[in-house]
Amino acid sequence: MRLTRPLSHRTSTRAVAAVASVGLAAGAALTLAPTAGASELGDTSLASILLSDEDRFDQNPWDYDILTEAALTVLAAKPGSDVGVLTDGTQPVTAFLPTDRAFDKLIIDLTGSSAPSERAAFRIVKSLGVDTVEAVLLYHVVVGATIDSSAAVQADGQAIPTAAGTPFTLDVVNKSDGTFGVRLIDNDPDIRNPWLVLDRLDINEGNNQIAHRIGRVLIPADI
Repeated sequence: MRLTRPLSHRTSTRAVAAVASVGLAAGAALTLAPTAGASELGDTSLASILLSDEDRFDQNPWDYDILTEAALTVLAAKPGSDVGVLTDGTQPVTAFLPTDRAFDKLIIDLTGSSAPSERAAFRIVKSLGVDTVEAVLLYHVVVGATIDSSAAVQADGQAIPTAAGTPFTLDVVNKSDGTFGVRLIDNDPDIRNPWLVLDRLDINEGNNQIAHRIGRVLIPADI
């Protein structure tokens, strides 16, 4: 099974409109208009990056096997899903990619126990239902903008609109003792928020679609 569905005009229009509908404050450091100079960027899609890892499921907790299988599952059940934007490298997208370990942390939060394997973790995720998995995936995707790390770290306090229709907030932590990080504050107040993994930013740099690794799963609602 491959993530090969081209982005439909309906999906493109709806996703970009969703981004435009959540305006940022005037003078904000981060602009979510369609990326200027996008024609100069490459069209390698994030789907092709995710699918380049053929060793699924494995023992590496720092890659994206569960995320990739979740996306494939959603598109198999719902070919028209907006998750398909990840297959069209001409469309500006910024994705925040939770690792396999991030999904296991979520499972621990929900069940109190770690999954015995990545395959078992995926089965637990899949059991939540296609619509729920789709909503979670879309909450990790910003459509219409290529937000690189230099823009993200200047966006303290900004509400970031997502393809799920609800935003998360960037919280830039820069303490006097030299501690620095970027936290993504989601819609669940009880489960710990993810942070950007600072040595794994700007994945697929130079293309319309880029991604940043995060250490936990973003939650679009209070569960």
